[in-house]
Amino acid sequence: MRLCVLLCAVVGLCAAPGSVSGADRSCGDLRQFYTGKGFTLEGVPLSEISGEQLRMCPQGPTCCTITMEGNLASLSAQETEGLIREAGRSLQATFNNLHRSFDTYFTELHGQSERLLQEVLSPLGPLYSQNARLFAELYADLRQYYRGSALHLDENLSEFWSQLLERTFKASWPSSSSVNLSEDYLECVAKQQETLRPFGDIPRDMKTKVIRSFVTARSFVQGLLVSSDVIKKVSQVSLAEECTKALMKLVYCPHCRGLASVQPCSNYCSNVMKGCLANQADLNPVWQELIDTMIQVASSFSTEPSLDVVLSSIPIRIYEAVHYLQQNMDTFTAKVFQTCGSPGEPGTGTPNAHEQKKKKSGSLTAFEYKPSPTAGLRLEIQVSDLSSKLRDMRQYWVQLPVALCSKLAAESNSQDNCWNGMTKARYLPGVMGDGLANQINNPEVDLDITKPIMKIRQQIMELKIMSNRLKDALEGNDVDFQDASEDISGSGSGMCLSGQCARSRPGLYAYAPETKPVGGAPTPRIGVCDLLLLLPVTVLLLQR
Repeated sequence: MRLCVLLCAVVGLCAAPGSVSGADRSCGDLRQFYTGKGFTLEGVPLSEISGEQLRMCPQGPTCCTITMEGNLASLSAQETEGLIREAGRSLQATFNNLHRSFDTYFTELHGQSERLLQEVLSPLGPLYSQNARLFAELYADLRQYYRGSALHLDENLSEFWSQLLERTFKASWPSSSSVNLSEDYLECVAKQQETLRPFGDIPRDMKTKVIRSFVTARSFVQGLLVSSDVIKKVSQVSLAEECTKALMKLVYCPHCRGLASVQPCSNYCSNVMKGCLANQADLNPVWQELIDTMIQVASSFSTEPSLDVVLSSIPIRIYEAVHYLQQNMDTFTAKVFQTCGSPGEPGTGTPNAHEQKKKKSGSLTAFEYKPSPTAGLRLEIQVSDLSSKLRDMRQYWVQLPVALCSKLAAESNSQDNCWNGMTKARYLPGVMGDGLANQINNPEVDLDITKPIMKIRQQIMELKIMSNRLKDALEGNDVDFQDASEDISGSGSGMCLSGQCARSRPGLYAYAPETKPVGGAPTPRIGVCDLLLLLPVTVLLLQR
């Protein structure tokens, strides 16, 4: 009987609130912090409670209820997503500035070349003044192509030279001749541009250089725009539920435990962020490939013949081509007569008339153009600035966790007195690698590495497509790729074949690891009072 009375007294002591482990500690600081985050004090305890109901924070004396835990978890996810979007906007702004800078430079080069056209071609007289629209359309086509229009630059340039041949031939025809050149005959003359090469090698040489310059310039601008768009879309991807739990434990659980001044251990923060941003880190290989290719394209702008030289020489090359034809007009005319026939009766358009015309045009001399001495320097500065800024962005996706932790984690000299997810002590687990596949043993974020985020996988494909376009541009090829229609599920480093990915998690903690129950139920913790409560049952069983 005395034993029963003693046991009842012990049970009463265990049931009395606040009698063990300082549970009467005030929650004043937490209450002030909680309201400062925009929440009300409804349901917020005045002093510490047991915390056995918590599902994310370590169980034990706490100032947080399960409702508060949920509110702070949502807040931690929102704040982290805000930091990710902020970092993304900063990088987007850099890409936009690069685009604006290069676009301004290239547009000015194009405009200067077009203005130079009138100065260079004015000596051609009526051939230029009466056909100014033809030259204006050439520059309009080049401008539209650069802006992304679906023009076939090769065909447009060939058409320009054919029309120029037709009009130069017509302008050279003796005005005294009684024979008018029909449209069909002039069309036949225009078709001889490729076979008879009336302008010499100039059209072919100019076409190769112009196409290379405009293809690389257009692809480079598209690369800047695609990169900016990928950053925007990936930065808006919501964090997973597993990440939200890990962020709550990292950021706000110390406040619940009365350790608000203790910052997370840096390696602990790294593992949380690497887990949360595992899918984003899988962008890294294709992102680096794109950046490296864009740097190669930027460097190609200053490779001889440089971008500024090609654009500024377009009027000069056209002038030289017309001058070449006029110097050899009799030879060309004779070949045209052989191919297209005579436009009128035999003897019409005597050689003397052609000779007079040739002599009239023979005063044309090769135009000497001297580029501005600062033009080459400006291009060099432009290429250097583009390459330097692109190189700085190369590691963005794997540096993002580091950047976020720099705002949250403790300094390197405080690693023995930091929040390790359970208490104030050193964090012992090692830091995980980058990418989804490397999170298989992440002790902080429980991810299913067989289920990557499809929105991010689609952006990986966009980066691959853009890299291929840029590589083709370096070869002078303008190839339009179809949008990602392949099976994206197999791309990236975060995939496992046939679901054969092990899911073991190491016991790396120096402290007792938190056992995660199925369905998020509270972890059972057996204390001294719990054992004492079992004693009456044990005694009764023994007496029987």
